[in-house]
Amino acid sequence: MNIEEKGILEQQSEIIIEKKETLLEEGKEYIKKLGPGIITGAADDDPSGIATYSQTGAQYGTSLLWLALWTFPLMAMIQEMCARISLVTGRGLAANIKHAYSRKVLYVCTALLFVANTLNIGADLGAMSKAVQLISPSIPFTFLVIFIGIAGLLLEIFVPYKKYASYLKWLVIALFSYVVTGLLINMDWSLLFRDGIFPQITFSKTQILLITGILGTTISPYLFFWQTSQEVEEQIAEGKTTAHSRRGTNKAEIKEMRLDVWTGMFLSNLVMFFIIAVCANTLFTNGITNIGTASDAALALAPLAGQFATLLFAIGIIGTGLLAIPVLAGSASYAISESFGWKEGLYRKLKEARAFYAVIAISVIVGIAINFIGINPIKALIYSAIANGIIAPIIIICIVHISSDKKTMGHFKNSLLTKIIGWAIAILMGVTAIAAIISLF
Repeated sequence: MNIEEKGILEQQSEIIIEKKETLLEEGKEYIKKLGPGIITGAADDDPSGIATYSQTGAQYGTSLLWLALWTFPLMAMIQEMCARISLVTGRGLAANIKHAYSRKVLYVCTALLFVANTLNIGADLGAMSKAVQLISPSIPFTFLVIFIGIAGLLLEIFVPYKKYASYLKWLVIALFSYVVTGLLINMDWSLLFRDGIFPQITFSKTQILLITGILGTTISPYLFFWQTSQEVEEQIAEGKTTAHSRRGTNKAEIKEMRLDVWTGMFLSNLVMFFIIAVCANTLFTNGITNIGTASDAALALAPLAGQFATLLFAIGIIGTGLLAIPVLAGSASYAISESFGWKEGLYRKLKEARAFYAVIAISVIVGIAINFIGINPIKALIYSAIANGIIAPIIIICIVHISSDKKTMGHFKNSLLTKIIGWAIAILMGVTAIAAIISLF
């Protein structure tokens, strides 16, 4: 090799190294920009959602896999509206609803939200405890439910928001256990892509309930309130401690927010896709069609997908539960506190916002108690889905109306297309909720 050739190779090596460094830096910057959206999207795949997706795959195979694709833009658009409202107004969603509508509308929404979230917390605590027992069967269920619930509550109350949010962001990694599980087993990818794109509906009672459950666990009211409140928390962490200082935004902030929100919602639905696909290719194909909880799905996978896949599934349930319970309890507390004008925010200390933290505590404690009063976990999920299905269209109407109002949003109001899609989502959620209620009687 002559000197000229060596020089060319060295130049090429330097170019490759520079490109790698540039990509690495861009990746770091991308991760830094991820905040409320990524946490919100990950919290959407809580244990109760995992149970719903597992049951969907076990009972119907891949025929409802298309919901993962079709719900993605719907939930992303609603969450983006929520975040935009918060960035422009400097207030949470409940405070904006309070400003735009009568108190009766707000009180009904927050009451339903509290009930739905508390049921969800109870179901999540039960699923997490069962998942821990898959790894360590000797630990009593009662102890696990109480310990996980109280530990999560104390962390949410006493750990500073900035540090707490960083912990929640890292818990997102647990979601990839479902993707890894899907890659460990043999699946017919041509079938997955076909059923993942083209809708199939039979309109049976069970299928309607499952579709409602999936819509209720993807386009969920608690995510609306959490998203807006966390946008406010992020601004407060940057030093904007008054509503006046937070009011107003710019194109750069909106662009950054959209990147965060759409990334979070994509992750959420990617995980949904893999859970349904895995359960369809292991449980459904082997005649196991009835899954009571997410931990049942993990246990059923053992002889079919291997013990390692079961372990990953169980770790995912625990990780997503730790992520989701603070979001569920926190979103209800934000909504109620904003409704009554109480001091609120995870950035505040306990003595500064006693009522705010009291709502969080009540929600978690009642959630713990649900596991000991004989409510079947799958029924809790159905009741929660129905409650979410009833409340979601009401709140979506408020969200679309507020985010379309030029007086409130200025240049950042909804475009005509966004507004049309928003109203379509409200109608879709309303129809499925009515269908689910009718199918129960």
